[in-house]
Amino acid sequence: MGGKIECFLDLSSYFSYVAFADLAQNCDKLAASGVDIEIHPVFLGGINHLSGNSPPWLNKAKAKYLQYDSRRAAHRVGLFNIRSPPDLMAVAHTISPLRALHYIKANYPQATFLAAMEACFIAFWTPPNVNLIPEENLRAVLQGATEKPGNSSSSSSSNSKKLFSEDEVERIMQSRGSMKDVLLATTKMAVDLGAFGAPWFWVTNDKGEQEPFFGSDRFLDIPFQDIAVLTPSKL
Repeated sequence: MGGKIECFLDLSSYFSYVAFADLAQNCDKLAASGVDIEIHPVFLGGINHLSGNSPPWLNKAKAKYLQYDSRRAAHRVGLFNIRSPPDLMAVAHTISPLRALHYIKANYPQATFLAAMEACFIAFWTPPNVNLIPEENLRAVLQGATEKPGNSSSSSSSNSKKLFSEDEVERIMQSRGSMKDVLLATTKMAVDLGAFGAPWFWVTNDKGEQEPFFGSDRFLDIPFQDIAVLTPSKL
């Protein structure tokens, strides 16, 4: 068995955070089945523009349903403190942090990149919901990011090693501009693969067959257990 999951995510996408958490929890099991995972930071606003899609909350019926489905999806992967920023539309222009993540992905080990992305997700979606657009806020999140999963600038742990020195954070901040074309190309690649939102998955199975998935966990021909209804136990 084997294959690859390419996952296109934006920090401002609620379900991108859910997908990231889900993959992070299952990466070892997927690796045991020979499945590689690659995370691609993309700009959801660009995907919507290029694909002609619009945010689901602009549809009143979808917006009402998402109040329930968002909570259920987050709880399923263990995210119980996730909250949407009250000014989501104003802070969703995440181009700057996405470029920073592309620089980290290109210049650091995968584990460092994933930990940095997790720190940004936590900061964005956990109260007090950090706006990552101002440089000083992004700098603070990167300076506080640690190697231990689940830790960020908002963590009280002092036992985990920080991902970056102050000099490295400044280098990342200064190098964001060099990632402009990379972010554009990655976002366009997602659209070329059929993306109309995020998270978007492009999946290759062990036969080399490729298919897109949107918001689904039925990725590959690997062992998995679907939802099962159990008989209530007698107390």
